[in-house]
Amino acid sequence: MTNSQSWRPFTMVSLALIMGTVGTALASPLYPVYQQLWHLQPSQITYIFVAYMFGCLAALLFLGRASNSFGFLTTLQAGLLFVIAGLALSAASPDALSLSFARFLIGIASGLINTSAMLGLIYTIPDSHKHSAPQLSSIITVIGFGLGPLIGGAIAQFSSRPLVMPYLPVIAGAALCLFGLFSVKIRPAQKQPFSVAPHLQLPAPEYHGPFYIAGFTAFSAFASFSLFASLAPSFVKEVIPWHGPLVSGTAIASILMLSALAQFTAKKLNPQAAVRAGLISLIISYVLLGACMQMHWSMLFFASVLFVGIGHGLGLLGAFGMIHGMTVPDNRAAVMSTYLFIGYLGTILPIIGAGYLSDHFGLGVGVSGFCIAVGLLCAGLLLFQRRIKQAAQ
Repeated sequence: MTNSQSWRPFTMVSLALIMGTVGTALASPLYPVYQQLWHLQPSQITYIFVAYMFGCLAALLFLGRASNSFGFLTTLQAGLLFVIAGLALSAASPDALSLSFARFLIGIASGLINTSAMLGLIYTIPDSHKHSAPQLSSIITVIGFGLGPLIGGAIAQFSSRPLVMPYLPVIAGAALCLFGLFSVKIRPAQKQPFSVAPHLQLPAPEYHGPFYIAGFTAFSAFASFSLFASLAPSFVKEVIPWHGPLVSGTAIASILMLSALAQFTAKKLNPQAAVRAGLISLIISYVLLGACMQMHWSMLFFASVLFVGIGHGLGLLGAFGMIHGMTVPDNRAAVMSTYLFIGYLGTILPIIGAGYLSDHFGLGVGVSGFCIAVGLLCAGLLLFQRRIKQAAQ
């Protein structure tokens, strides 16, 4: 087998993961257009965003073992089908309720694609690079999420139909990836009986403390990105002089591109050190964003984007490395589902809270309340990590 042939299955799975994640993040810069056209409150925008996350959680809870039962390729193809259906319904949605259902379908797709592609990348990467599989899967995921708002914002900015045209090229790309996966030939692993019963699992007892640090670091990182993805298009116009889907899409994409860059440059960093640096960066970003909402200084916003991107990347890189180090192949999928479940809660609870506060007390209070609450959580995680380290010495 030549080197180029050995990389082909990995490349196909990577492209499918990228197209799936592009589809999940595509709508973020379009929310102000929906808000203006349909006269929506900030909380209604967060509900549309959160509908996607409920789909992710449903997939993790009830379909988390699909890859072990049907194989990662079949599960990945099913995820791409859900992406295509969700994007098509998004393009045709006449109101917030139908858009929320479309986002729910895309959330199911995201849950299926993330879990199956992570396993697929580990199985298909050439043996000489096996040790890099966790970092590469994290970086590829972030690149896909970053391209989504950039593509959606750019097309919407210059299109006469900004709520339809951004979806069409991604639907076509997802369909091509779906058919391309049929050419991937992988020796099937031993399959487990399928069950929709939730299967969340903790690692061995001695890892419970580090596991919760990893899980709630992901909670904070996902919450931070979700704040920008759901409400940033609304508050960007208050703090910087440029407006439009391309501007908000670029801001959201910048976070994820910075995240990918941070992960790539720090991929050899000790996971615990990466988590610590990520949490500190997130806290700095909350201080800057809170000050920005009070002072309306553009430079504070850009600095906040810089630190939230670095914190997102380092936090998830370290957390994923910690999970990989505390699991074995027999329990890795179930523990990963539990980790992602905790992480995805961060995209729901703080975002609903920020939307509620924004409705009743203004966008500045909503964003500042988020920064205080999640910032305190990050500070608590740093103290907990330090205590565990001291106890181990």
